[in-house]
Amino acid sequence: MTKTNTMITSNDLISELKIRVQKHIQISKTFLMLSEKTLQSKISDKSWSVLECLQHLNLYGGFYIPEIEKKMNASSSKKETYFKSGLLGNKFAMDMLPKEQMKTMNTFKSKNPIHSNLEKDIVILEFINQQEKFLELLSIASEKNLSKIKTSITIPLLKFRLGDTFRFVIYHNERHIVQAQNVLKSLN
Repeated sequence: MTKTNTMITSNDLISELKIRVQKHIQISKTFLMLSEKTLQSKISDKSWSVLECLQHLNLYGGFYIPEIEKKMNASSSKKETYFKSGLLGNKFAMDMLPKEQMKTMNTFKSKNPIHSNLEKDIVILEFINQQEKFLELLSIASEKNLSKIKTSITIPLLKFRLGDTFRFVIYHNERHIVQAQNVLKSLN
């Protein structure tokens, strides 16, 4: 789905997102093989370590997983063949996708894990568990109307279409997984 193409079949969207989440799980499992010291290392004092990148995503997952689950459970809407992205939801989602020269973005203080004391197994296994939950939610969503169900996002007063919320969260995850991989590359 691109900036100009804001309509896609619901099945294609769910399929694309599941592939991304499965890739995130595979990459995070490779992090388990690295030392705690490596995963806590940083490029600079103001940057995040691999564990801080994943903990940031865990903090967001802690908001989005129950929100998505609650909204889907409360909805009796039936599946539609096509998902039409909202203007704002599409913009936010597309802004999250990793790019060559990614701009750094400010995060909410409550979602910033910098200088946290993080343990490798706890952070990575929580991330993997959350990604497995996203796969479950995507399976449930495949029978729902991705355009009609609206979810809150972490920015107060804004709501996105369910399909855009999934895109936003999963693309955000991808952005920070790429960031974590870049940390490891720069340390070598």
